[in-house]
Amino acid sequence: MGGRAQTTAAGDFQLNLGPHALYNGGAAARTLDELGIPRTGGVPATSGAYALDRGTLHPLRGGIVSLLTTSLFGLREKMETARVLVGIPRVDATRLASTTLRQWLGTALRYHGARRLIEALFRLATYAHAPDTMSAGLAVSQLQLALAHNVRYLDGGWGTLVDGLRDLIERHGGRVRTGAAVVDLVRNDDGTVRGVRLRSGEIVQAGAVIVALEAAAAAVLLPESAARRAARAAVPVRAACLDVGLARLPRSRATFALGVDEPLYCSVHSAVARLAPEGGATIHLVRYLGDDTPDASSVERQLEGVLDRLQPGWRAVVVERRFLPRMTLASALVTATGWLADASVASGALAARLVVERGSRAEAVAA
Repeated sequence: MGGRAQTTAAGDFQLNLGPHALYNGGAAARTLDELGIPRTGGVPATSGAYALDRGTLHPLRGGIVSLLTTSLFGLREKMETARVLVGIPRVDATRLASTTLRQWLGTALRYHGARRLIEALFRLATYAHAPDTMSAGLAVSQLQLALAHNVRYLDGGWGTLVDGLRDLIERHGGRVRTGAAVVDLVRNDDGTVRGVRLRSGEIVQAGAVIVALEAAAAAVLLPESAARRAARAAVPVRAACLDVGLARLPRSRATFALGVDEPLYCSVHSAVARLAPEGGATIHLVRYLGDDTPDASSVERQLEGVLDRLQPGWRAVVVERRFLPRMTLASALVTATGWLADASVASGALAARLVVERGSRAEAVAA
């Protein structure tokens, strides 16, 4: 259960499938609150943060005053970056829906250094490296959400949310079946769906079916329709992820690095959430993948190089590590309901409400 929200117990370390952050003001957090799903964790601090540019780490603390002291670029770039960040909350994101992020950055900023840093912040907020195609409206609204409410790293990982949802289903009389792959939708003569067919051949009758799959897999099950055509045309968002568990953190005050010249990310999630044993550290690194993706071994070495700079000596204290060379973060780049987990939870909640409004007395099935 849980898809990409699963958490793996690697010894005494808890590893999400790459870095996961719950947006405090997003649709997922609101829905979890509505359902009463408990969660604890911490908000990442702005101290200990660095910008990584051409192999050099530059302090990148939070706040405008701190921004003015960074060695990343000159005074003009600093002033322009501060102006744009202060103005982001007032931007009408809906008017930028049909403008690409690259186009908007070209008009909003004059200086190359400022554009690179702001683009890196958009990557951080959206988990996507697609400035030439991503809607600026989506990017701006996601950064607005991050600036207004910040994010939370969860104690025990995102698997705790999956466990909480499963417990809730079962308390209300629901039944969860795993290891029962759905291979087809079963239809009536008029085309309406009456159930699903499992790989075993068993047919599970249902008054309503919710298809919760990646776009490519959903396109196989859906009938010919606008939804199926959209699923076929969807462009997935992918990343290479390196997840590491260390016996100790060589540099306790260095907890975050954001690539400026390259689409890179590194964060010590255990600095604010319980994801590692006492004294240990759980670290997630990412290269956001675009059209110019290098081979997997080169990406892995690049991510290791980021950790060499942020946490020199880490190789001597590695306890657990996992490299995911091509993980899908989202199956479609643009959505009207939100982004990432917020989009998934919002669409799931909407589907559930539609089933309830239909008043179906039959069993609802999530495939």
